[in-house]
Amino acid sequence: MGGCAGSRRRFSDSEGEETVPEPRLPLLDHQGAHWKNAVGFWLLGLCNNFSYVVMLSAAHDILSHKRTSGNQSHAVLLADILPTLVIKLLAPLGLHLLPYSPRVLVSGICAAGSFVLVAFSHSVGTSLCGVVFASISSGLGEVTFLSLTAFYPRAVISWWSSGTGGAGLLGALSYLGLTQAGLSPQQTLLSMLGIPALLLASYFLLLTSPEAQDPGGEEEAESAARQPLIRTEAPESKPGSSSSLSLRERWTVFKGLLWYIVPLVVVYFAEYFINQGLFELLFFRNTSLSHAQQYRWYQMLYQAGVFASRSSLRCCRIRFTWALALLQCLNLVFLLADVWFSFLPSIYLVFLIILYEGLLGGAAYVNTFHNIALETSDEHREFAMAATCISDTLGISLSGLLALPLHDFLCQLS
Repeated sequence: MGGCAGSRRRFSDSEGEETVPEPRLPLLDHQGAHWKNAVGFWLLGLCNNFSYVVMLSAAHDILSHKRTSGNQSHAVLLADILPTLVIKLLAPLGLHLLPYSPRVLVSGICAAGSFVLVAFSHSVGTSLCGVVFASISSGLGEVTFLSLTAFYPRAVISWWSSGTGGAGLLGALSYLGLTQAGLSPQQTLLSMLGIPALLLASYFLLLTSPEAQDPGGEEEAESAARQPLIRTEAPESKPGSSSSLSLRERWTVFKGLLWYIVPLVVVYFAEYFINQGLFELLFFRNTSLSHAQQYRWYQMLYQAGVFASRSSLRCCRIRFTWALALLQCLNLVFLLADVWFSFLPSIYLVFLIILYEGLLGGAAYVNTFHNIALETSDEHREFAMAATCISDTLGISLSGLLALPLHDFLCQLS
């Protein structure tokens, strides 16, 4: 990757060398590039998580027809989490330094492979392999595309986050809608092979070259006004120089990132503790909705909240994400108390709380990465984005270790 527009070149004349700025893009070309990149990153976020959501729904559907046991359901969760966790743990150690195009190709191929494997699955093992492929695609894609935002204007972080939020909502709705329309799970999955193709087209055909970008814009003043997250004595350089960071520098950067990593881990721990451990236990009998319908409404409202808040960066920015972590923990305590004591009189109160839960989770995600983009230097930004990706997966993994045993324990008491 080369430098961004506005970098300076050396020219020679009869009086010696003179440093002059490169000309900026014409206004119309700059606006066209801005919207191409905005749409490109939105589609990348959508496709990266869309395939994962749809495939995972289908895997559970197929496993349910095979009368899977609780242990096999837990195996689906492990196949879902572990590959992504491994990939994100490797990201700060050098995975983010590999060329971008091969990583994007691998992500797209794994997404397509997950659809094909689950579509033609005749065994639990094949379905689990499909889950693993989707997990690899999603984890590798998130590390890759968030690192890539270091080479573009900071606004693309908002578009990426919005696309990932939309994937949860549109992915679940599309799979449900097509199967309800009469397509078999296999036909539904094969019809969605265009999603990985759209991901590859968005990266290779839609995104403009980073060299043509002006990463400044209206956020430069806000960035300059903030205290730097990482203090080093190294001279300022352009994005793309992460390969020159020593292990000691990476460790220094990572320690500075903990101010944002820890709250995001806590947010995801609390919300997935609710989703994995409590959703099925928040059952109301004084409503016309069946248990399964209540659960689907919980999932849909949660995804709607995530989508809304991940798309809200232009109108609402939150610097202190610790507040979001605290509020999400209060949500967990409140809903856990309701599961134990059943004091909420109406399911509609739970609907509001779950929508609020999704809003908090989505806001924590987009504001964390936006704040890091503002508060890290150019030379650290690519590494910082890759390293922070571990937060959500680590929170989900820790919640699964506690939520599933607690869920089984509460089921035995009821």
